[in-house]
Amino acid sequence: MKAYRYRIYPSNKQKVRLLNQFKICKEIYNMLLNENKEFMTISKFDLISIMVDIKKTCPSYYYQVHSQVLQEVGYRLHYAFESFFRKLKEKKAGKKIKVGFPRFKSKIRSITYPQFGFKFLNERKLKVSKIGSIPIVLHRIPRGKAKTMNIKQNRSGQWFASFCCETETQPVKHPSAEKIGIDVGINNFVTLSNGETVDNPKFLIKSKKRIKLLDRRLNRKKKGSANRKKAKFRLARQHLKITNQRSDFLHKLSYRIAKTYSFIIVENLDINSMVKNHYLAKSISDASWGKFIQMLSYKAVNCGGQLVKVNPRGTSKTCSKCGTYVDMSLSKKIFHCPTCGLVLHRDLNASFNIYDRAGLAQISTPVDDCVRPSLLKAKVVEAGTICHYE
Repeated sequence: MKAYRYRIYPSNKQKVRLLNQFKICKEIYNMLLNENKEFMTISKFDLISIMVDIKKTCPSYYYQVHSQVLQEVGYRLHYAFESFFRKLKEKKAGKKIKVGFPRFKSKIRSITYPQFGFKFLNERKLKVSKIGSIPIVLHRIPRGKAKTMNIKQNRSGQWFASFCCETETQPVKHPSAEKIGIDVGINNFVTLSNGETVDNPKFLIKSKKRIKLLDRRLNRKKKGSANRKKAKFRLARQHLKITNQRSDFLHKLSYRIAKTYSFIIVENLDINSMVKNHYLAKSISDASWGKFIQMLSYKAVNCGGQLVKVNPRGTSKTCSKCGTYVDMSLSKKIFHCPTCGLVLHRDLNASFNIYDRAGLAQISTPVDDCVRPSLLKAKVVEAGTICHYE
């Protein structure tokens, strides 16, 4: 399965119809939740039956929405209850997670056509049931058979259509045989085990002044006024710009690494626990390590490679040469081993350990093609620089 997202440009009348459908779907969702709140044992098919009875109360109003879209609303609530009971069971088993009961929705920003109700008229028009022909920009042709379509409006007022297409998987051979270990960080976004580093662009932190200015302007406006609505829109556009910058950076970097290396080793990070540190939460969220690893994983498969996640415990505090554990604070960037005398940047030391934990040391690789140079030739260099090799 592959997902494709395209920008659509509905007319003013079509926007009114779409927003009206969002409103009806929200009402249906809240009605079904109210019915299920007392029993919590209603099956998926019973939810659909209740929804059919609700539609009969006012057919002219609820028939403004395609039947498949309303059916998907019932599925959303069913999946929400499934997730609730699954997390509740995991919490009772001792796992530290938050469990939230499904809540009533004040707004819905997307609708889904699971099977029917949409088709392409040509490369510029998308016909949607109950809506009409919507202009669409196909910047690339979707491959496979479109199974579902999702129409969504973001907070900046932009409209998108996302398609989930069923495609035939064909085996792909990676053009390279190189292997690499990757350590993610805050100052250096990634440090590769061959010594290469990529700086963290820090899009959110660099736009901090602009966001604060727009936020102050929003707070000064009277609630419910047109000026407050405009100020809210400008703030949303700024956040959207940061999101687009970050996504562009992550896509380009992950594609370059996946195309260059056939075997990629990364840490299996628990990011939800890491963001509980209030001093680093904003920097970790801005870096988007989880999104980067997710992109890297599916791009590696598409390129014919493989991605492996290893235990991250102690990768930056363990000597990559002799295995000595050195307790050091996050403020220290240079790793000093008291046993063997190894001195190098802690991120590079972590990338070596990540590389070794995948068991690559046992793979027979020619010396000239080895990704990791011999640590026996490491030189002690000045603090703040990456270790060099002879």
